[in-house]
Amino acid sequence: MKQEFYDYDVYPKVFLGDRETTVTVQPLGVNSEFVKDKQYTVQIYKVNQSNPNMYPERSGRSVLSVAPDVDGCIRASAYFEGEGEYCINICDGERWVVSLSVYCLHEDMAGRIPLRGDLHLHTCRSDGHDDPVNVIASYRGYGYDFTVISDHSRYYPSLEAIRRHGDVSDLVIIPGEEVHLPFNDVHYVNFGGTYSINALVAGNPNEEKAGDDISWRSLDGNAPDPMSYDEFKSIIYERAEKVPLEHESERLSYAVLEWIYGHMQKNGGLGIFPHPYWLCPLMQLPEEYTEFIYKNKPFDAFEVLGGENYFAHNGFQTALYYEMRRQGYDYPVVGATDSHNCAAEHNRNALICSTIVFAKENERESLIDAIKNKYSVAVDTISTEYRLVGDFRWIRYGCFLMENYFPIHDEACRAEGYYLRRYFAGDERAAEVLRAMKGQIAEMQKKYFAL
Repeated sequence: MKQEFYDYDVYPKVFLGDRETTVTVQPLGVNSEFVKDKQYTVQIYKVNQSNPNMYPERSGRSVLSVAPDVDGCIRASAYFEGEGEYCINICDGERWVVSLSVYCLHEDMAGRIPLRGDLHLHTCRSDGHDDPVNVIASYRGYGYDFTVISDHSRYYPSLEAIRRHGDVSDLVIIPGEEVHLPFNDVHYVNFGGTYSINALVAGNPNEEKAGDDISWRSLDGNAPDPMSYDEFKSIIYERAEKVPLEHESERLSYAVLEWIYGHMQKNGGLGIFPHPYWLCPLMQLPEEYTEFIYKNKPFDAFEVLGGENYFAHNGFQTALYYEMRRQGYDYPVVGATDSHNCAAEHNRNALICSTIVFAKENERESLIDAIKNKYSVAVDTISTEYRLVGDFRWIRYGCFLMENYFPIHDEACRAEGYYLRRYFAGDERAAEVLRAMKGQIAEMQKKYFAL
């Protein structure tokens, strides 16, 4: 976290542009107090308009003389033009006191708050290491607002995590699964669908828990009846005849993808196409087949980042995304860890990638709607110097958030993750602490985002 955030708070941090807004700068200690009745110079400069000494004709600049209010805060009102980052510099005569940043957004962002999370995670219920509730507790401690359990071939672990968590914290847990069906080796993430797609074909690992109990393969008690392997085979072979690909293996695989996506559209979820450049040790999919899938889009969002830390994985996927955009295929993107061990100190891939979603609420339908409408950006944190992938507009805003909001947000979440783990281990006192913490992030969002 930046040093200045230990000394000063600034709010709101984000607000709508093309209007006058009052920004408050609050000292956080005796070392940073403003002098009573003293006039301070407040310079407000839009970052993308460059140096006012070199480019004096540019707009987006205000210089004010302001004294602290009775509560010790400096409040500066100015007209903030358009969208982008503004520096707020406070000077005491010749002495520079502090430089802080705020961000303006266009009107389409009204009501949209930034929510960071993961859309692809595994637990010990498939090939991961950790209990589902320890996974969600850990990721709350890392600063995530929402997360999913997407175990291989199994939907029930996500419901298990949702039910054990209840409403003890404000972390939102999304139901999900990684879909693996006959005749198809293309991985597919069902994020937020109201029923299991794996469970639609009998003889799958979800039956370990579900059996004939629909409550373990459906979020709301509604799901199509499962079909037999032979019934599924008949459907896929018939559909494959219409797929314009040369090789039968690819025709069958793509027919399955289309069938899965049809159910994604019925169950209200987000269909994610993950990691086509995963090396194991050969590329997971033939490159020409990847391009066919991408262009024909039997999915909602592309997992442009996630899974591995070597460049040929995320680097190639990023290059594919921008090349496809150049050709006119402009799709929503997400980032995910594809984590199989949630302990970051033991697994460097536990925190390699994530997604920032600009949604109106932190809940399943709102998150899915925002991503489908391209209000998201993928975040690469493989190295200490983060990267973002997506629309340039969201990259700029996302960078501001990574520097000026999420470090504060994540600090507030850290203790909550610890007490969630204690709560799931049976510590009764942890429940009391969690109840006291509940709502802290919503209050922070209300303070920092005047949208």
